[in-house]
Amino acid sequence: MKSIFDTVSKDCSKIVTKTYSTSFSMATKMLSSTIRQDIYNIYGFVRLADEIVDSFHDYPKKEMFAKFETDLEIALSNKISLNPILNAFQYTYHKYKIDRKLVDAFMNSMRQDLHKLEYKTEEEYKNYIYGSADVVGLMCLKVFVDGNQEKYDDLKASAMALGSAFQKVNFLRDLKADYDELNRTYFPNTDLDNLDETAKQHIINDIENDFAEGLSGIKMLPIEAKFGVFMAYRYYSQLLKKLKKTPALEIKNTRIRVPNYKKVELLTRSYVKYHLNLL
Repeated sequence: MKSIFDTVSKDCSKIVTKTYSTSFSMATKMLSSTIRQDIYNIYGFVRLADEIVDSFHDYPKKEMFAKFETDLEIALSNKISLNPILNAFQYTYHKYKIDRKLVDAFMNSMRQDLHKLEYKTEEEYKNYIYGSADVVGLMCLKVFVDGNQEKYDDLKASAMALGSAFQKVNFLRDLKADYDELNRTYFPNTDLDNLDETAKQHIINDIENDFAEGLSGIKMLPIEAKFGVFMAYRYYSQLLKKLKKTPALEIKNTRIRVPNYKKVELLTRSYVKYHLNLL
């Protein structure tokens, strides 16, 4: 029965989310049960694409990515896929009438990771972040506002800012892995061989501006989504605080993390702030 396969597909997306990201999974659990599965479905899709370009180094990544693109096209056109992750994603894509341009922009940024190693200009950098992060935030926003176009338009700019902030924090946190293992540099006009406090602070200031705009949008989200997104915001804000306190040279040579016990503490404090209306 198709319904059984759909259930298996959704379970796969949920497993991917829980396995790959404890922080995102924790935040997603704070969403209303009415939208939680759809966010799992989106995350499963974007994670699978990201894994192909970032992790499968011993395999023909270009061919695998091309096959994934073909399977995605078939899934969106036929409303079914034998790939359970894509089958779950196409369900959410059609349910909320997600703009195809968002999906295409995401796939374009992922495709760049197959060959592009350096982003030399602000324009290249912003275009990559738009496709790799901003559009993911916009896909989720479609779910959060239950497809309401007016609410979506009102919150679009803040959702993009929050997506940018999350991605830039990831870039700063993963500086060592991206540079040493993947030979990639995302920050333009930044000499990572000689990263200093001035350059680090410039990056952090940019992220903090994105966070400020993102928070203004969180306050306007529907009740079904507000606390879960606020939880993600709090986690990434804590990560940024740690990066801010970490010397530039140390950031380049290690990966900063928020321990699990700290995540639980953040959840508790965020819950109190949320219910006391202290956002």
